[in-house]
Amino acid sequence: MKEDFLHYIWQHQYFDKTALATTDGEPLQVLRVGFYNTDAGPDFKEAILRLGEVEWSGSVEVHLKASDWHRHQHQHDLKYDQVVLHVVWQADQPVLRTDGSTVPVVELQGRVDLGMIHTYEQLQQSKNEIPCAPFWPSVPEVNKALMLERALVERLEEKGEEVLQAYRSYGNDWEQATYHTLLRGFGFKINQPAFEQLAKSLPFHVVRRHQHNLPQLEALLLGQAGFLADAEDAYAQQLQREYTFLQHKYKLQPMPRHQWNFLRMRPANFPTVRLAQLAGLLHQHQSLFTKLQEAGAVKKYEQLFQAPVSDYWLKHYMFGRESKGISRGLGKSSAQNLVINVAVPILAAYASHNSDRTLLDKAINLLEQVREASNKYTRQYEALGWQANSAADNQAALGLYKRYCHPVNCMRCAIGNQIMKKNKAAL
Repeated sequence: MKEDFLHYIWQHQYFDKTALATTDGEPLQVLRVGFYNTDAGPDFKEAILRLGEVEWSGSVEVHLKASDWHRHQHQHDLKYDQVVLHVVWQADQPVLRTDGSTVPVVELQGRVDLGMIHTYEQLQQSKNEIPCAPFWPSVPEVNKALMLERALVERLEEKGEEVLQAYRSYGNDWEQATYHTLLRGFGFKINQPAFEQLAKSLPFHVVRRHQHNLPQLEALLLGQAGFLADAEDAYAQQLQREYTFLQHKYKLQPMPRHQWNFLRMRPANFPTVRLAQLAGLLHQHQSLFTKLQEAGAVKKYEQLFQAPVSDYWLKHYMFGRESKGISRGLGKSSAQNLVINVAVPILAAYASHNSDRTLLDKAINLLEQVREASNKYTRQYEALGWQANSAADNQAALGLYKRYCHPVNCMRCAIGNQIMKKNKAAL
């Protein structure tokens, strides 16, 4: 058994309250369970209890054993002096506040329905990737839909927080945070670490000064990435000369070329091609953050990311390697990937920053417009009868799996709660 089970039992009051009393024999009545606290300090805040004839307001702390109070050093922590009740499975010893006063303890062992305990143990010990798979068909569709919607919003808030961290680290500059997020997105997983390193080593204020000049942008991006050191043709040599000047001007240190991956990639996905596409995008949209706020339907976002590349990259995928007649512009699927991993997180971040739910709804609406193939996460839920129809569904499934199913965090999941409730005998 884990503490999350006792948190769940206390929060929903799923225990027998007949002759409920503390271990000292004082009658106990729960008037308000309190609000679950995910930050430092006691587990539930602003609880209201009646102990004997006296009403108390304060916090509730939950442990498997009463002795965990001392094991966690709460007797020396002033934050825990506000605890008015210690809820435990097993009361194995008295507990004290910092001033030496005793904290009232209530023991739940023997008061919780055995069917509920058995269901909890089944979920915790499940060998399935989705712990609740055997119970899934018994859960009403509305409960699944609501939980997936919640998982989607939580995932967007999580991705938005990554953008907000960049925003704060770059001096509260949205355009610079967008630049960082854009480069990360252009990594398309395989080269994501290298693109992130490029964003750090090539400051946006440098890029911003040269956005009006496409050859200079290419020189900065390809040179800083380490692809101009051994120029193989006239165009590469031209960019190398430009980069050498800019490198000295801005005191840039180019990245080692070995950080980039080419193995088992189609030429259209080579990092050299991606950098050329990135240069075209930055050149065409010099206030990208503003344009991401203004674009409407998903097609507008796709067009925004599908900026034209320079003539050289219409026929090349590496310097000196020509591939005639094949356009190197960003494809639709790659543009949609950037909608999912760049535009949507930026909208979510700005929504959080301004407490604007309409922007978050816009981000969700964008995801709903993108028809994305199933992935290894959605397929696990589809095997249980659920159907993914859009990128929003895929993100919801990913959020549900990573935050709840994989860590077996069933007690915080509405689907898990429904299963527990369904398998609880009437108290």
